[in-house]
Amino acid sequence: MAAILRARGILAVVTDPAVSPKDRFITVYGRKPVLEALADPDLEVDKVVLADTVRGGGERDITAAARGRGVPVQRASAQRVKVLAGNGRHDQGVLADVVAPRMAPLPVFLSDLGSRRPASVLVLDAITNPSNVGMLLRSATAAGLDGVLLPRRGVPAIDPLVIKASAGVAFSAPVLRCGTAAEGIDLMQGAGFAVFGLDAGGDSLLDADLPHRVALVLGNETDGLTDPVRDRIDGVLSLPMYGGVESLNVASAGAVAAYELLRRKS
Repeated sequence: MAAILRARGILAVVTDPAVSPKDRFITVYGRKPVLEALADPDLEVDKVVLADTVRGGGERDITAAARGRGVPVQRASAQRVKVLAGNGRHDQGVLADVVAPRMAPLPVFLSDLGSRRPASVLVLDAITNPSNVGMLLRSATAAGLDGVLLPRRGVPAIDPLVIKASAGVAFSAPVLRCGTAAEGIDLMQGAGFAVFGLDAGGDSLLDADLPHRVALVLGNETDGLTDPVRDRIDGVLSLPMYGGVESLNVASAGAVAAYELLRRKS
């Protein structure tokens, strides 16, 4: 699939390679989370990987659950499972790749979007708390946004903590992937998006005149927007604050922003 993007004034043709497994699956690890995924009929599990050191009741329970769902079970070294899980302390020698049907690389999303369809996206810039990531995925999905840009670098991966905070919504959230938030902003601006940072000192989001394609960037819990992002955005918008309140938690601010974008659609 080829996507034609105008990134920062330069016309570029992006030919998407085969989609990486990291952009198709959410990997859950640990015996209880894997068994829960296998027990959930709404989740499509692609495969289970067991460390060759796993034996006994844990092995039997997982292989039986996988067999009952027709899910293949692969064996690997304990070290390989740790690498695949991305967590060396809590994988317990088992992981499962769960299909995330709405997850996509950002260039694929932009190509599929075409040139005219309106869209609303949240961008996560250096947000570090997994609970905040999970709650933002839940709010954006509930508000019907078209995507949440979750960069591969600078933001936690979708792990059990993120999944728990999202109340399981992370599996079906419209997650968009790219290397960094700055890279994503370049691509979205090339595809006709106006990109605004949500930060103190800007005009009110509630009164702003927004175009039909808009992305709102949410910054780090402590430091706000990173410099590479601030250098790229088209402007700063804020949420009005009263009663001496200086700011909201990023997950709360994201929920308000998501529903303001929903309100604009109706």
